Amino acid sequence: MLKQITDSLKSIPVDRIPPLGEEGVEAAILIPLTREVRDPKIILTKRAEHLNSHSGEVAFPGGKWEPEDADLLVTALRETSEEIALWPEQIKVLAGLPINRTRHLLRVKPYVGLIEPQLPLVANPEELDAVFEVPVSYFLDPAHLTIDHFSGEDYSLDMPCYIFEGYRIWGFTLVVLVDFLNLTLDAGIRLRYPDRINLRPPA
Repeated sequence: MLKQITDSLKSIPVDRIPPLGEEGVEAAILIPLTREVRDPKIILTKRAEHLNSHSGEVAFPGGKWEPEDADLLVTALRETSEEIALWPEQIKVLAGLPINRTRHLLRVKPYVGLIEPQLPLVANPEELDAVFEVPVSYFLDPAHLTIDHFSGEDYSLDMPCYIFEGYRIWGFTLVVLVDFLNLTLDAGIRLRYPDRINLRPPA
């Protein structure tokens, strides 16, 4: 499985693209993939419940671009080291995936990075409640993709998600994850949104 993933990414550049230069409108994330031949694992985080934005949600390590970051890859690596103590020298960056936008129109650049298995990753308590890993095979089982209810200050919707050991993987993180799996493994995962008509950014 790992060879198929890495082979499919060989033609995709790392894309050290410069940011637009407007702080607060761009971000970058890392999709950390463990170097395990048969069933690599994807590293995810759970944002801290005390945060004002997206509290308690599952996310890839990463965050917003800052003026001292030379490009968006620097942003992804800096945020990853700050959040889970995964350092740039421990990551082999394989590719940069297409920029996507959150429902609040934040531009997010995902990068894929290969890491050794069983690294002593540590969740920064100022930002995260947990860091965890999920085998890629888990996401490839159609029985694990379900619909659950999510609510927040400006939404109350039934949405697709994976639930792994109590962690709900949904929203923008789910979209990036599924795009990655469909691209690299031809997984054919299609997300069903029962409340699609209501999926509009707040006015």
